[in-house]
This record gives sequence, C-alpha cells and structure tokens, in this order.
Amino acid sequence: MEDWTLSMVLILVVCGFLAGLIDSVVGGGGLIAIPALLAVGIPLPLLLGSSKLAGSMCSLTSTASFVRSGKINFKLVRTLIPLSVIGAMAGTLTVRQVPSEFLKPLVIVMLVVITIYTLFKKAWGDVSTFSASNGKLRLAGSMAALIIGFYDGFFGPGTGSFLIFAFLMMGFEFVTAAGNAKILNFASNITSLLTFIALGSVSYTHGLILGIPMVIGAIVGSRMAIRKGAAYIRPLFITVTVILIGKQIWDTMH
Repeated sequence: MEDWTLSMVLILVVCGFLAGLIDSVVGGGGLIAIPALLAVGIPLPLLLGSSKLAGSMCSLTSTASFVRSGKINFKLVRTLIPLSVIGAMAGTLTVRQVPSEFLKPLVIVMLVVITIYTLFKKAWGDVSTFSASNGKLRLAGSMAALIIGFYDGFFGPGTGSFLIFAFLMMGFEFVTAAGNAKILNFASNITSLLTFIALGSVSYTHGLILGIPMVIGAIVGSRMAIRKGAAYIRPLFITVTVILIGKQIWDTMH
C-alpha cells in the first residue's frame, strides 16, 4: 500500500461526503468522487473500479432510505433490475475493449435536452400519473433500464439524471422517480463493481476511505429529499445536469 498522508485522507473524506449528498438524490457523485481519487494519486487502472466500490456503498445506503420511506414502486422496479444488471455487465466488459470517449458529444446533447425539458415543464414531477396497465410505458421502462444500465457500466456520467428522467417520463413524481432510479442505479453499480473485482481492478483502500463518508452524505441527502420532495429534488436535478453538461464540454475540448 502506498504512503497515505492526512491531506490525502481529508480530500477523500470531504469530497466523499459531498459526492454522497448529491449522488443519493440525483446522481452525479462521480463529478466529485473521480477527481478526488485522481487528486490522491490512484493508479488509473484502478480508478473506475474503486469509484464503483464507493458508489455502490452510497447507492445501497440511499436505496435503503427510499425503501423505508415507501417511495419505490417495487412492482415495476423488480422487473427492471435484471435488465439493468445485464446492461451494466455488458457495458463494463465492453469498456475494457472499446474507448468510451466517443460517447461524450452524445451525452452532452442528451443532458441539454433533459435540462431544457425539465425547465419548461414547471409542474412536471409534482403529481404521479403513472399507470401500471400501460404496456407501452412498461416496454419503454424496460428498454431504458437495459440501455442506461449498459451506459453506466460503459461510461457512467449522468446515469442518475437519465434514470430519473426516464421515470419522470413514465409519469412518476420526483421523489418516487428518484427512489426507483436509486434502486436501478445500485443494481448497475454493484454489477459493474463485481465485474471490476473479477478483473482485479479495484483498490479497496481508496474505495473504502472514499465510500464511508459517501454513506454518511447519502443518509443526509436522501432524508432531505424524502422530507422536502420535489421542491428540493427538482432544482438539485437541474443544477447537477447543468454541471454535468459543463464538465462533458470541458473534457471534450481538452
């Protein structure tokens, strides 16, 4: 194990808490977690796997909070979890063979569309209009779970935003959309993590030091989301997607 300094640990602890706070509600924790891991000098082959370890800890914690609050539609998500798992495994194996950089322009366009749509739909996500009997919606949800699961394993940035948007499009209000999104995000995260572990691409030291404060941040963030509802989630959702757009544009230009 490399030499650790107090400043390295503090970077991961502070950034981990902030990443968990954001990621527990709308995703996007990787915006903070991955630069933090790079800042403490993690070997690049271990970066994504270690980030998935911390992210899985965070996702499990926030998922548990939403489960306890009853803000998850289990009848729907239990049919989507296997598709998310299959997609994530395929994506993680694919990224070992194919560079993911070509996705950045497409991701930017999709995030811009999501942000604009959410800004103009003022009351969107305030009230649930989801109907379990709508076969087209269920088929769309199945396709979204498979495709976004693959994307999470293959590339990752914006996964939480894409999942929430998919559930909002299906007619869920913001809190339940976030809860549904978290359980699918956890499924894809843990699948991707197990694949990275099998490939020997995880630093448990980095992942745990980052993951423990992410768990604490996830507890705080998910409780605030459940208590304050759309009034809290909607602006955070828009803010994170805008930051994601800026980050992807910056990475594309440099």
